[in-house]
Amino acid sequence: MIRKLLVFVCVFNLTSCAELQDVVNNLPQGGTVLSNADIGSGLRQALDLGIEKQVSKLTAENGFFKNDLVRILLPEELQKVDKALRDIGLDKLADEGLKVLNRAAEDAVSEATPIFINAVKGITFNDAKNILLGSDDAATLYLSGKTQTELYAKFKPVINNSFSKVGADQIWSNLITKYNAIPFTNNVNPDLTDYVTGEALKGVYTMIAVEEKEIRNKVSSRTTSLLQKVFALQD
Repeated sequence: MIRKLLVFVCVFNLTSCAELQDVVNNLPQGGTVLSNADIGSGLRQALDLGIEKQVSKLTAENGFFKNDLVRILLPEELQKVDKALRDIGLDKLADEGLKVLNRAAEDAVSEATPIFINAVKGITFNDAKNILLGSDDAATLYLSGKTQTELYAKFKPVINNSFSKVGADQIWSNLITKYNAIPFTNNVNPDLTDYVTGEALKGVYTMIAVEEKEIRNKVSSRTTSLLQKVFALQD
């Protein structure tokens, strides 16, 4: 999906998109010629579809927690915390600690989605041409490489606020305090905001890759006539 979305940047630049438009004009369209405006509208539809079908899933309750593709697990340092607490009968607290990490990511993605959409618009036409010829996740890999640093900087404070919002900060403070009080254990003080921010970003890219592959490979995923015409360019 994203490789098609990348052409969105070019739609409003007639010079940069001349090559793409030549291809469009030479495709059989049943008497209909696709204009740059048509291509732009089709790509907006694809963007809306990707957000609605995939990224928006992450914002729902259990969007991360019950999605095996993106569920946030404990970092290695906290796995020993989890085990130690379960060994002394604090299973419920350990379960809740894992759940609230995912809840913070679910809460944050809804606020950070516009940041991701804006990042997509910065991709050039030359980038798009290369991506169109790439693998099923070429666009997603490109976006990850180009946007991850900027997105991380903007995502982290959102995650930090989400920790407070869903109560993760209090739960983990209590959990780590109890662990550190266990005799013969080494104290831990992990940067959970940093960890969950990174995992949440991975989750967003993972779900975008899912939709990219769907629209690249399945005509049935192009759910409007305009999507079908626009994405015929890559077939």
